[in-house]
Amino acid sequence: MPKKKYYVVWSGRRPGIYDKWDDCRRQVDGMDGARYKSFDTFEQAEKAMMSDPREYIGRSAPMAKPQVVFRYNEPGMPVAPALCVDAACSGNPGDMEYRCVHIPSGQEIFRQGPYQKGTNNIGEFLALVHVVALQHQRATNLPVYTDSVNAMKWLGAGKARTRLEPCQANQPVFDLLERAERWLANNRVNIPILKWDTQRWGEIPADFGRK
Repeated sequence: MPKKKYYVVWSGRRPGIYDKWDDCRRQVDGMDGARYKSFDTFEQAEKAMMSDPREYIGRSAPMAKPQVVFRYNEPGMPVAPALCVDAACSGNPGDMEYRCVHIPSGQEIFRQGPYQKGTNNIGEFLALVHVVALQHQRATNLPVYTDSVNAMKWLGAGKARTRLEPCQANQPVFDLLERAERWLANNRVNIPILKWDTQRWGEIPADFGRK
């Protein structure tokens, strides 16, 4: 039997990881600048999906152990591969932090904080901008899930609509907000930002588990 392959599409109609060549081909045929590559294991493909494609195209992929393939787009389930973000705040305002997690592996992509005298809404917004900017830098465009409607609205407006008063303790938070708003003013958000359905799917995988 032919050896199983997994196909990473970094740039195409729908970026992602595919376990059939025909599915991969549909994403890249006729696409200018399409970037894709086959890998021997899902773990290799998953690692490559979160990296700069220039690290892999034209080179041999590193060895890795096999991993079970996630069932993409199972009815009633979130799409995958994807990223998700969440924030946590001890008090309002209080110590705030945020992070990003990969779906379905559960790998933590980044974690920031804690920052003093922040809010949960600010953390959710900063997490969204952070993951969008990170994917822009890496030339990837995985869908991003958030459970915060406010963060989605702020991202769409390009500005944090916070009522938090600045002070010496939270100056780093306002510095981050300024950087985030400046990035949004100078760049386009061209990846899907999706609402996580907590009622159907449970807590978002990036949740800090403090409820």
